[in-house]
Amino acid sequence: MAQEIERKFLVKGDFRSEAFKAVRITQAYLNSSPERTVRVRVKGDKGYITIKGECNESGVSRFEWEKEIPVEEVMELLKMCEPGVIDKTRYLVKAGERTFEVDEFHGDNQGLIVAEVELPDEDAAFDRPSWLGQEVTGDAKYYNAMLVKNPYKNWQ
Repeated sequence: MAQEIERKFLVKGDFRSEAFKAVRITQAYLNSSPERTVRVRVKGDKGYITIKGECNESGVSRFEWEKEIPVEEVMELLKMCEPGVIDKTRYLVKAGERTFEVDEFHGDNQGLIVAEVELPDEDAAFDRPSWLGQEVTGDAKYYNAMLVKNPYKNWQ
């Protein structure tokens, strides 16, 4: 079983000039309970289904399983998803030995930019680029599954 270990941060400055790749992502949830999420997504020209388990106490690690599926199947599964869609552009930005995935949200989450870095273990060191802001690891309101239910535009 795969274990996802990542930390999440708000972004406070210009990261785009350092990005080496960008891809548009559209995703929705077949199930978004706290114990498990089942997500389908189109990332560029590829489709995926992903199952994620509940986060551990620190919010840094959890079970994750992902499989590539045809985009046509994602489009069919989207019809069965819970209300709401995540629309974002993902930028890949190298910082030292690690690559940050920086998500710039569109639509109802316009204005929110979050960076994630995957790590080999919870205590792994990583370089912190100047644009990396406040850590929000484990803060459920920043989970994509929660952004569908309570989008950034409502956070006043």
